[in-house]
Amino acid sequence: GSLWEPNVTFQWLQHWFWSCSVPVLLKHVKAFINETWLERYGYPIHQDNLLFLWSFIVSITGIGGLLGSSGSRYLTVKYGKPSPFSSMRAAFIMGCSKIARSFEMILVGRFMSGISAGLCVPLHHQYVGEISPRKLRGFANSTASFFWSLGKAVGQIVGQRELLGSQSLWPILMASCGVPALVQLVTLPFFPESPPYLLMQKGDQEGCKKAIRQLWGEGHHQAEIDDIMKEKATMKNTKILSVLELIKEPSFRWQLYMLATVTATVQLCGINAIYFYTFEVLQAAGFDERMISYMSLSVGLSELLATVVCSSIIERLGRKTLISGGYWIMSLLLAGITVTLSLQDWYFWMPYCSLCLIIFNISYSYFLSAGATVSIRVEIFKLSCRPPAFVISSVLNWLGVFVIGTAFPFIVERLKQFCFLIFMGVLFTSGIIIYLFLPETKGKSIMEITEEFNRLNFKKKCVPATPNHVTEDYTFCTRL
Repeated sequence: GSLWEPNVTFQWLQHWFWSCSVPVLLKHVKAFINETWLERYGYPIHQDNLLFLWSFIVSITGIGGLLGSSGSRYLTVKYGKPSPFSSMRAAFIMGCSKIARSFEMILVGRFMSGISAGLCVPLHHQYVGEISPRKLRGFANSTASFFWSLGKAVGQIVGQRELLGSQSLWPILMASCGVPALVQLVTLPFFPESPPYLLMQKGDQEGCKKAIRQLWGEGHHQAEIDDIMKEKATMKNTKILSVLELIKEPSFRWQLYMLATVTATVQLCGINAIYFYTFEVLQAAGFDERMISYMSLSVGLSELLATVVCSSIIERLGRKTLISGGYWIMSLLLAGITVTLSLQDWYFWMPYCSLCLIIFNISYSYFLSAGATVSIRVEIFKLSCRPPAFVISSVLNWLGVFVIGTAFPFIVERLKQFCFLIFMGVLFTSGIIIYLFLPETKGKSIMEITEEFNRLNFKKKCVPATPNHVTEDYTFCTRL
């Protein structure tokens, strides 16, 4: 599976490559908007309008992602694999914006990039989760966070003014996010479908066995095959549920509560706000403008290191401990960031404390929670519920991207450093909810996880995870 997991997560690298080029492009894009406005209308743009246009450029990808994620369920059922053409078109449009003297092309490209990410990212999560053996499921899911961080780090490196972050080369930096899309276009035709999808949705046993051999190699995989057969036997039918059917289904009520909690917390924990507006945050901390890009790079590299460590320990500590512990530690670090930003004029060394706390905050967010969050989203739902569950998760996620991207600059302008107290409250509350109600999923089959959730969904009622008409023993002949 090591060959398929990095390729399938290229969408993370591609999307976050552009997202972390945003702070680097701040000065150049604002200057381009001002120049274009002056050429068209003969007077410079008002600063409030410039701030609004910049925040809209940052956040419009959330609207695109919201629309794209709404169609991810249909693509999952109909085709199984996404197409990278939308991302390549978006990169081309953004790269030509300066030549065409149109900042609107940046808005259009960002919107199309959001649509592509909204379509593809949920499918990638499902695919990586389904092709992984149970003992490596947490590790495989955490690779999404690794490529997420890798995309950020690469975007920050090539966005340095010595490379593509200069006044003359920033359009090439925008267009370069199409390179991972090109890699996807070449490699996707060679990907096998996931074994659960082939067996449960297509009824193709031979295709399922062939995919298992291609993904896991030759060996004894009967336990995983039995899990797929048990899940298929307990399903009322092989039809993928709609979003409305999943919301109405009482047996998945607490799974949806946990999904909404972890998804909303990802957006309201302050991480995306720090990344989208790293320049403003470090400028508020008192650092020289010429040094901020290098300091942002140190933040990205520390996050990349944290994801590597998280991938190696997620199967040891478990998901519940990583998520709840990560949230509480991040809330304490945000409180420290607020204090150091408030005292930066008192001591000359206080801005460096702010930078260290920002690095620790982002590192801990991925070291303790990001990889586990991705894994939880896959593990708590059966195959028939995953597509609509990821639609719900993606809608909440992209709605949060848009709201935070639009509102954060105005929140910072009003609340200054105290804006992080809002995120601190969200993290502390979410940590308590996860600790009290989320079952540990490490090393458990989907049926065992469902049985634990049934204790919450049906309270004192005794609802078996396996219906009475289903036996526990199966005969599934295979060369494996």
